Amino acid sequence: MNLLFIGDVYSSVGRNALAWNLAELQATYGVQMTIVNAENAAGGFGVTPQIADDMLSLGVDAITTGNHVWDKRDFFEYLDRNPRVTRPANYPKELPGRGLIYVEARNGVRVAILNLQGRALMTPLDCPFRKADELIAEIPTDVKVRFVDFHAELTSEKVAMGWHLDGRVSAVIGTHTHIPTADTRILAGGTAYQTDAGMTGPYDGVIGADKELVLKKFLTSLPVRLEASKKGGELHGVVIDIDETTGQARSIERVTRKMAS
Repeated sequence: MNLLFIGDVYSSVGRNALAWNLAELQATYGVQMTIVNAENAAGGFGVTPQIADDMLSLGVDAITTGNHVWDKRDFFEYLDRNPRVTRPANYPKELPGRGLIYVEARNGVRVAILNLQGRALMTPLDCPFRKADELIAEIPTDVKVRFVDFHAELTSEKVAMGWHLDGRVSAVIGTHTHIPTADTRILAGGTAYQTDAGMTGPYDGVIGADKELVLKKFLTSLPVRLEASKKGGELHGVVIDIDETTGQARSIERVTRKMAS
């Protein structure tokens, strides 16, 4: 089966890039499962129930998030209500939502989707490595296709997670830093890996934000209210061919679409 994962959707620019390119990507690659990280979809900070519903109505099958999942308070209840949306599993279990979900692909295959968040240079949380071990042990043995979105800052932490889960999941794809990496590969145990899928949003900026505002912040060290850039829209992600009988990845390919200026 072919699984499409689209990296951090940022602001209306990213949402438009997703809307304009999703159907073409699904048709071109024969996609049976589409997963999108949407934690920056609302102006770069969080996601709303309406935005999530709009994405699902486009043909997105599941939504992952990250540290900005808590930015919009009206999304808290939605996390509990919608079984196709995740938040990082290593936040306290008392918080809304779930970090491991099961979604049926278009070919009838049941897919386990695990969302984790790194700790290095980020919020102190439960260990994502041990949380991954705990939740993977709960996945029924007949669910072979297992996808992990590891939302983390450091490349080293992401690479370590890839090796930690190699052979136990179908794919470990990193998010959060908004810069697509060139280390797309299949690890020794059959797990597809890429350190960061990249951002789906405005690249005429600084990881999505208006470049002039970010430069002012760096040059003056004063507090600056950041806003999303409006130009340079691009879509970034990966397509992974997974053997649904074994759960091993057969191939992984980066996908990119640039929007007209």
